[in-house]
Amino acid sequence: MTELERRLLDRFQDGLPMVAEPFAAMARELDVSEAEVIASLQRLQDNGTLSRVGAVFRPHSVGASTLAAMAVPPERLEAVAELVSSYEAVNHNYEREHELNLWFVVAAADQEAVAGVLTDIEQRTGLTVLDLPLERSFHIDLGFRLWR
Repeated sequence: MTELERRLLDRFQDGLPMVAEPFAAMARELDVSEAEVIASLQRLQDNGTLSRVGAVFRPHSVGASTLAAMAVPPERLEAVAELVSSYEAVNHNYEREHELNLWFVVAAADQEAVAGVLTDIEQRTGLTVLDLPLERSFHIDLGFRLWR
């Protein structure tokens, strides 16, 4: 990982500039070119270090979302996870050591669109999707210094 990539990850885990040209603002702060910032972020996405670059909004302040879980037979887990990840509305999914071993978050324009994604996943996999809508939110800041 390059020095610039480390600086980008450390500085912009949170606090992404909410301006018309965020990559240019990041570049100015890091004293590099906008092209260097974009190329570095693209490399981090291409090699799997980053899954996405963008703002995270408080749940239900923009659109609708839900947490979902599935009990996937171990021999199908990789294929089902790949299918789930293929939906634009799924912003992350992960395996857990539990009967409900695949968990993911669906975020879309409205509750109807969220329900449509869950239904489609059920139909395409033949597996039940457990919808776990938010009842009460808690803010946990997951940002931390990566390098010293």
